[in-house]
Amino acid sequence: MTRTPSDPQDARDAGADPDARIFVISVAAELAGMHAQTLRTYDRLGLVTPFRTTGGGRRYSPRDVALLREVQRLSQDEGVNLAGIKRIIELTNQVEALQARVTEMATELAKVHAGYRRDLVPVQRSNALVVWTPRNPKQT
Repeated sequence: MTRTPSDPQDARDAGADPDARIFVISVAAELAGMHAQTLRTYDRLGLVTPFRTTGGGRRYSPRDVALLREVQRLSQDEGVNLAGIKRIIELTNQVEALQARVTEMATELAKVHAGYRRDLVPVQRSNALVVWTPRNPKQT
């Protein structure tokens, strides 16, 4: 019999996948300090979207439980309404996706840059400034 961690942080510390769908709704609710009905409401509103089993049961990951705790903190401590929390979550996800894309592109750029053959195109570094001024077509 496998033992599930009692705290999502324990799962992360033990090297478990933070996206592993390991908690049934009652366990996730207890870990998040909420009632199971609250989790169902948050699922219905799209605040937290757990994995669904073939039978329709919800399975929450440690990341989901951490998100539930953040929703609770924003609601209770910061006074943010659920629509505001949903927007915060959406924007946070968007920022994380963009940061991942920037990192990915920087890695690709570094690979391309490393492949340049400097012997083919010598690069001179100077402080000269060249200003191009187009000719006036009426004067030619």
